[in-house]
Amino acid sequence: MKVLFATAELAPVARVGGLAAAAAGLVGELRRQGVDVQVALPDYFGTPLRDERVHHLDVAPWWRPARARTGHLDGVGELTLIDIPGIGRSHPYLRPDGTGWPDNEHRFFGFSAAVASLVELVRPDVVHLNDWHTATVMAHLPSPPPTVLTIHTLGYQGRTNIGWLRAFPYRPSMFEFAGDCNPLAGGIRTADLVITVSPHYADEIRTDEGGSGLAQILRDKGDRLVGILNGIDTDEWNPAIDSQLTATYASDDLAPKALGRAHLLDEFGLSRGAGPVLAMVTRLVAQKGVDLVLPLVPFLAGLDARLVVLGSGDAALVAALRAAQTDHPREIGFHDGYDETLAHRIFGGADVFVMPSRFEPCGLAQMQAMRYGTLPLVTDVGGLHDTVHDVEASPAHGTGIVVPTPTSVALMDGLHRMARAWNQPRRRTAMQRRGMATDWSWNEPARRHVEWYDKLVVVDV
Repeated sequence: MKVLFATAELAPVARVGGLAAAAAGLVGELRRQGVDVQVALPDYFGTPLRDERVHHLDVAPWWRPARARTGHLDGVGELTLIDIPGIGRSHPYLRPDGTGWPDNEHRFFGFSAAVASLVELVRPDVVHLNDWHTATVMAHLPSPPPTVLTIHTLGYQGRTNIGWLRAFPYRPSMFEFAGDCNPLAGGIRTADLVITVSPHYADEIRTDEGGSGLAQILRDKGDRLVGILNGIDTDEWNPAIDSQLTATYASDDLAPKALGRAHLLDEFGLSRGAGPVLAMVTRLVAQKGVDLVLPLVPFLAGLDARLVVLGSGDAALVAALRAAQTDHPREIGFHDGYDETLAHRIFGGADVFVMPSRFEPCGLAQMQAMRYGTLPLVTDVGGLHDTVHDVEASPAHGTGIVVPTPTSVALMDGLHRMARAWNQPRRRTAMQRRGMATDWSWNEPARRHVEWYDKLVVVDV
């Protein structure tokens, strides 16, 4: 089975959000399961490859010259980097001031055109596309092979001027939606299979409320819209062997976790106490619900709780977190930015991981937290619904606390419920061990992808 996998992000080469980790994790496991995967990624940074081979690609004049460099990259394996005019930038999507590059549609439509040319060149059995950045590949293939489109976040659709339809030689009408050129809408319509990154998110986006305007065309896919939960790299996220932790530990002996807890509190200058240490490792955007946590900060002392936040993003949220830290220096610690080593220490040292997302297609952080015996407090959305079991609703299977709505009031109630569970050592340990025992690896998600690839190839034949 030969699969051409096109994505705008791939860890560690180009990492912005969860797409990078998801793409790298799935590709790695597919290869381990015997699938021949060729990854196509924009050549943003001129990344050097070993044993490089160069192919010149046939694209429309406004995207020439275009070429593909295929070679080996340590930690990734074989990789194809596609260069078209304008694709190389300091950041895949954003200017230094945080706003989007004004020519993003030109850049990613060109990337898609080049991927289509690569498809014609290598003739894969299946083409696997990801999000709007690759969705217009189908607009450049006269007779495409079986095609899969994965939606990682439905809200990002790449909508732009309808005049772009003139640049699409095949199926241009499929990419028109509500008077605009909508690459994601066209990708959904033209793909043989649409995958979302959790089963509950697949249900949510079929509703008018959760469908970001595309609910009807998603409902039209019928059983060709499926949810397959993402995994995580269980070698990278393993507290038993994680050299970045103050002390390693396993589910049968959680005592060393207390050393990481103490170190984390000292690192952020927070007070010590018997109550839970809360943590957030997150992008600071409205989706993640950081603003819902801020009103709870004045109540942390009363719960004998502390909060550690690691993240970057919206300037207003950064300012609000800094102000909260100034007003409550012994209860809240904040690190502006992203630090991979610090993220590991936070997962290892915190007691409770707070993830009050307004929507969450899958989420990786809650799985990483449970892998480290850190109990999740989450909202009942998307992949959080699929991965966290409320201990009060299901005492024998509970792994955390799930609140029904993304509001500060519901979150405060959830925090009180979590504090009660935390203060019962036997119950707390049982929750931790259930989460740590769960298989969060890519093995099962990749197996389900292979099943679908096989079905599509058989149908196409």
